[in-house]
Amino acid sequence: MAMPRQDYAFPFRIEPSSQQTARIGYPAHVDQMVRQLLLTTPGERVDLPQFGCGLRSLVFAPNTDALAGTVKLRVIQGLNQWLAGVVNVVDVVIADGTAAEPGTLAVTVSYTLVETQTQQAVTVTVG
Repeated sequence: MAMPRQDYAFPFRIEPSSQQTARIGYPAHVDQMVRQLLLTTPGERVDLPQFGCGLRSLVFAPNTDALAGTVKLRVIQGLNQWLAGVVNVVDVVIADGTAAEPGTLAVTVSYTLVETQTQQAVTVTVG
């Protein structure tokens, strides 16, 4: 039986008990990578200035079909550019006006892990 895949935790840290780098399971690692992409604004990373989805710039936009389309496009393009071969996007949904706090944008991304063919979802709230 194969051991489950492990990857480095984000943020990178040393486990106090073992004095080794913290590790997490593969699905949790991919979850962290998706969150990093969604919560990073392009230009924020000096070494990768195009990395990110720019969701913070959409926080105060009116909650319309145009906003939903823009969010979906930015998220799908970002995931396809930076995590191609790791995830396949299934759906991107923004919370309707009654579900989200005023001045926030809640986005849920459903995806399939390519390696395991399992469905995952991550929700981030920006505000």
